[in-house]
This record gives sequence, structure tokens and C-alpha cells, in this order.
Amino acid sequence: MALAGSGYGAPVTAVEEQRVEDHSAALKKELGMRDLVLQQIVYVVGTIWVGTAAKLGHQQIIFWLAAMLFFYAPQAAVVIHLVGRMPLEGGLYQWARLGLSELMGFMVAWNLWIYAVTYIATIGLVVGTNLSYVAGPGGSWMASNKPFIMFLNAFLLAALAVLAARGLGVSKWLHNGGSVMLMLAFLALILLPFYHMARGTLPNYHPFAIAMPALSLFSLNVFGKMGMGALSGFEYVAVLAGETKDPERTIGRATLIAAPIIAVMFILGTSAVLAFVPVDKIDLIGPIPQVFRIGFGLTGAGAAAAGIAILLITGRTIANSSIVFTGTTRMPMVAGWDNLLPRWFTTLHPRYKTPVNSILFVGLVALAFGAAGIVGVGEQEAFQLLENAAGIFYGLTYLVMFAIPLVGMQRMEPRPPRWLRVVALSGFLTTLLYVVLSIFPIIDVASWWAFSTKISGVVIGLNLVGFALYWNAARQRGHVRAGAD
Repeated sequence: MALAGSGYGAPVTAVEEQRVEDHSAALKKELGMRDLVLQQIVYVVGTIWVGTAAKLGHQQIIFWLAAMLFFYAPQAAVVIHLVGRMPLEGGLYQWARLGLSELMGFMVAWNLWIYAVTYIATIGLVVGTNLSYVAGPGGSWMASNKPFIMFLNAFLLAALAVLAARGLGVSKWLHNGGSVMLMLAFLALILLPFYHMARGTLPNYHPFAIAMPALSLFSLNVFGKMGMGALSGFEYVAVLAGETKDPERTIGRATLIAAPIIAVMFILGTSAVLAFVPVDKIDLIGPIPQVFRIGFGLTGAGAAAAGIAILLITGRTIANSSIVFTGTTRMPMVAGWDNLLPRWFTTLHPRYKTPVNSILFVGLVALAFGAAGIVGVGEQEAFQLLENAAGIFYGLTYLVMFAIPLVGMQRMEPRPPRWLRVVALSGFLTTLLYVVLSIFPIIDVASWWAFSTKISGVVIGLNLVGFALYWNAARQRGHVRAGAD
């Protein structure tokens, strides 16, 4: 089988890139350097990952450093190279379409879209858990009451949809504010053990304590999550390249500025979790609110301070969900530009120039995913199911991204340098480890087999649906050559 046009093995032309830029001309250029730095921080620094990493105990620093060496740095290098070569709206979708094939571009967009929908479907679970910590012991029901969680999902997703329709000119302030709130919360988290040490209530805190790593299926599973799970995300702002001022310059520079800040937040944040919570008691949904409750106390001024700090984390969760929501609504839009999805998805609001039909569709699907994810399981298991499934979809897109400088861009000049291909291979292998091991839970679940089967079935089934959608679109356009290999 072979595809004409921009399909299998087709040459990349300046005309194709210009066509994308022509479509992007209708979009408002709202994002500058400050916005990109703050959005990268709030998007990459997920609040759950310090809890996941803390499951390794004091081995965490070695594993964080390894994740940064084998995944974090390769990711930054590949993203900076690709965005400099192809600063186009749609980001990784365009890189895969132009650097590999139209099919790979579509499947990347499909998996990014499913990842984002699955991710934002957890917003009710995460916010409900955070609010339960704000309310104290009397509010513990909020973290497990399914009708309440579904109400939160519906309310928050409706708010995100309205904000996305209004455009980045407004929503970027939520994103930037969420980033500031996140950094303030992490500052409080990092300083809290030192405060207790000064008071004598935490005499043995050593933030850089190191234990030699023990390799096991569990530690490799967590390592994959610390790499691909926690440290991924630099490419996501490139989805909005068509809405960014001077994207080929600002996205790469923003990545370099954000990277060291993110590294410090993760390592010292994990140490703070270990200072207060036994490894077997870590709340994987809300590890930072859990630490704030323990570190600030349950009464008086401490309880008020903990509540404020937890609300800062909740603000980050909402802001990050807004970024993901906004980015995923662009996937159907850019696929519609290429006639791979109905043109209905490309309709822009007459005033705000946002893809309103795509926004509505994403909101409704995320609501359905959220409801399906909590049926028949506990809240920790529901979160792990949704989070692991979302991570696998995202990981599949990273496998493609790292493959672009390795085996793609065959007709692009200049060819990717050898050093870039070496680091891309490192990122590819780390991502592959994450994808394979993410079908296994890192918590006790009712049925290990059922957990793994659900995730595998969803990932395989939805990718088959994506391929069927692509094949149907290709046939309708007459791009399939009868009798070709």
C-alpha cells in the first residue's frame, strides 16, 4: 500500500509547510516568551510525580538524575531541533506528518487527542482529593464520593470549554497564574522540612540522601514514570506554534530556561514528601496536599496555611488541565485542514478565532471518559487506570517523536546530526520502557490481571479505531492506489 500526496515516502515540500502557515494566519498570536516559560513549568511539573518518585525512597535522586540524563535532555534536544525546523501549528502532528508520513502524523494526533481527553477526565478526582485535604477530616468523603466527583468533572469541564472558546488571550493568564501558584506551592513544600528541622520536630532531614538503586520490575516501572511520565511535555506548547510570536526562537529558548527550574522542583519536592510520609502511605493522587496537612497541622494557623497551599496546587491542576484542553482541541482542527477529519472541526469562532466545534466535542468526550473511569473501582485504582492509560497514549507519540530524527526526515536537508540521533535513541528506549511497564499498577489493586487487561484493551482498541478513521479518510480522498504494496 502506498499513499500519494504527503503519505508514505512522499517528499517534504515548502508548499506543504506554507499551506499550514496559511491556515495558521487566521489564528491570533497570543503567546510570548514569558507565557511559554510559565506554561512549560506548569505543564511539565505534575504534582503527582513527587509521590510516585517517593515510592523509591532515597533511591529517588539516582533515578531522577538517570531520568534527566536518558530522557529529559534528549527530549529537550529533539524538541528544540524539530521546532526550529518546523515551527507549525499542530506541533508533533506536523513533525510526524512531514518527517515520516501522513499516517504517522494522523496516529500521533489521534493518540495525543486520546491522551489529553483521558488526562483531563481525571480533573474531578484530583480536585476532589485536594478539596478533601482542605476541608480536613470532615471532608474525606469528597475524595471517594462518585456523584460528587462526577459533578466536579461536569462543572470544571464546562468552565474549561468556555475558557478555551474565549481564546489564549484570556486563558493564558490562567495558565500563567497557575504556574506561579505551582512554584509558590513547591517553594512551601521544599521549605517545610527545613522549618520543622529548625524547630527540632524533624531532626534527621537530609534532602540529598542517596541510597544505591535496586533494579527490579517495580523500580524500572517507577523510573519510566519519572522519565516519560514526569519529565515529558516540552513539545506540547509547540502544538500552539501558530498562536505563538516567533515560535522557532521563543519555544526553544523557553525550554532552556524552564528545564533547570523543573529539575530542582522535582528532586527537592520528592525529598520533602519522603520527610513526612512513609513510603507505603503515600497518596498517589494528592501527595503534596498530604504533606501540607501533616507538615502544617490540622488546627489553627497551620490548618489555614495548609488549606492555602493546597488551593495553590488545585489552581495549578485547573490551569494545567486548561492547557491540555486547549492543545487537544487543536488536534482535530489541524487534521481537518488535511481533510483527515470532517471540516466541521476546523470551524473558528467569528470573533475569538478558536475551534469551537472541536472544543465542544472534546468536552463531551472527556466527561464520558471520566464517568467510565470511576465505575466499579476505588478512587486510587480509578486514578491509576486513567493516568496509566493516558500515559501510554502520550508515550506512543513520543516514540514517534524520537523516531523522526532516527529514521525520518529522509528528504530534508540538512540531515539531523549524529549526536541528535544518539540522544534520540536514548529517549526512544526510555519511552519504550515506560509504555511497556505502564500496563502494570504500582499500587495494590483488586485484580492485577483486570487492571492490565483494561489498559491494554483500551490502548489497542482505540488505536485500531484511529487507524480505521485514517483509512476511511484516505479512501474518500482517493489516495489509495489499488494494487500497491
